[in-house]
Amino acid sequence: MASTPSPPPGSSLTPPKIPFELHVANREKLLKSIRSHLSDSSRPLQGFVLLQGGEEKNRYCTDHTELFRQESYFAYLFGVREPGFYGAIDIATGNSILFAPRLPAEYAVWLGEIKSLSHFKERYMVSMIYYTDEIAQVLCDQYGGSGKPLLFLLHGLNTDSDNFSKPAEFQGMEKFETDLTTLHPILTECRVLKSDLELALIQFANDISSEAHIEVMRKTRVKMKEYQLESMFLHHTYMYGGCRHCSYTCICATGGNGAVLHYGHAAAPNERILEDGDMALLDMGAEYHFYGSDITCSFPVNGKFTSDQALIYNAVLEAHNAVISSMKPGVNWIDMHKLAEKTILESLKKGSILVGDVDDMMAKRLGAVFMPHGLGHFMGIDTHDPGGFLKNLQRMERPKEPGLKSLRTIRDLKQGMVITVEPGCYFIDAVLAPALESSNTSKFFNRETIGRFKNFGGVRIESDLHVTANGCKNMTKCPRETWEIEAVMSGAPWPLEKTSTNSANGKG
Repeated sequence: MASTPSPPPGSSLTPPKIPFELHVANREKLLKSIRSHLSDSSRPLQGFVLLQGGEEKNRYCTDHTELFRQESYFAYLFGVREPGFYGAIDIATGNSILFAPRLPAEYAVWLGEIKSLSHFKERYMVSMIYYTDEIAQVLCDQYGGSGKPLLFLLHGLNTDSDNFSKPAEFQGMEKFETDLTTLHPILTECRVLKSDLELALIQFANDISSEAHIEVMRKTRVKMKEYQLESMFLHHTYMYGGCRHCSYTCICATGGNGAVLHYGHAAAPNERILEDGDMALLDMGAEYHFYGSDITCSFPVNGKFTSDQALIYNAVLEAHNAVISSMKPGVNWIDMHKLAEKTILESLKKGSILVGDVDDMMAKRLGAVFMPHGLGHFMGIDTHDPGGFLKNLQRMERPKEPGLKSLRTIRDLKQGMVITVEPGCYFIDAVLAPALESSNTSKFFNRETIGRFKNFGGVRIESDLHVTANGCKNMTKCPRETWEIEAVMSGAPWPLEKTSTNSANGKG
């Protein structure tokens, strides 16, 4: 009797081993940068960088402990996944010191083995390990200078959230001098440029997320619920990628919900029924060992683009591709945003949605009516990685014009940056209605044509780009051309086999 063939594997990927050398290198990078800054300022190369890791939190007043995820700056330097730690770097010697919480004996009953200090020292590759109740004594003992030891604490504004980093606090701080201004900009800038080890983790997060997006694309059917698409993505990235955390709350928008830029939150919880003729806009990215991905795919839920859907989709795709083709070190991000806007406006004019001169439209900021958000953002340990606006960099004044004011960075690109490219075209009543009435912009609209798109929603195409020496590398591996999407949704393998037919259509 013939044996039954084994089913194909659910994924071609295997979660990579976590390289804690990555965090050793991150600490060395910070040490070099802060020593250079102190030397340039004629300050002594003494003191300690001190960071406090995150704490576990309960849900309001209950005993339900929420799943812990480490504070990002602490994760960058030490890679510690457990709560309650502190970490220090001795600027004079370069030694790294971890401080672990001293756990009660009953921890072993409820939460498992109490790990030894040597376990943490070896796992996290630090020079020394002590308990958190020893911080003051250890740092005083390690200090080689005169007077009170100096602590460089993390305090600064996150320009994406307008929240401030929380400087470390511990018993015995009165024995130390503190500096709240030096560390934050230096450490933030260290995070902007990624090492090869960081890029490898970001690439895996992209690979498993791209694969999950394709799986969702294949399984999407009319009359499903949006949350089923979210569930398929979360299952695939956890089941096959070991990704317990998502980089952000999944956006699974269909139909008119595609015009809600941050759909998927608690008040709009991915619960609509998919209808024939809808476009889906799925913005989802997995996180692996703190490093994330941020990917958006847009496609018709029934697997076939209508002419209107193809018009809007290709407008966004042309913008996406134009930006990627233009990216390289030295290119300014405002210019890339404007390139995306202009490309979309030109397509909308060709499609008879808009009329008039495109340069005039740009001058009147019409692009922001269809794309109110910024073109992209830095990405790494945080979905919106910090460093977009730094005080010590030139041209850091945030623009005030519509669309441009939403940019999360206005910097020139540098080799080693990872940044998203996510142009979109949306039909948002709250933005479109005033533009149709405004004397500045009303003349550009073909009112008969644009009426067809009232409940269209929107299209966004988002990929994660690594800026290289001469251009950029797209880390995201999803179907993008309309014919690629239709082929994958009808069951074709991905990547598609290269044939003369595919080549004639564009990408093979």
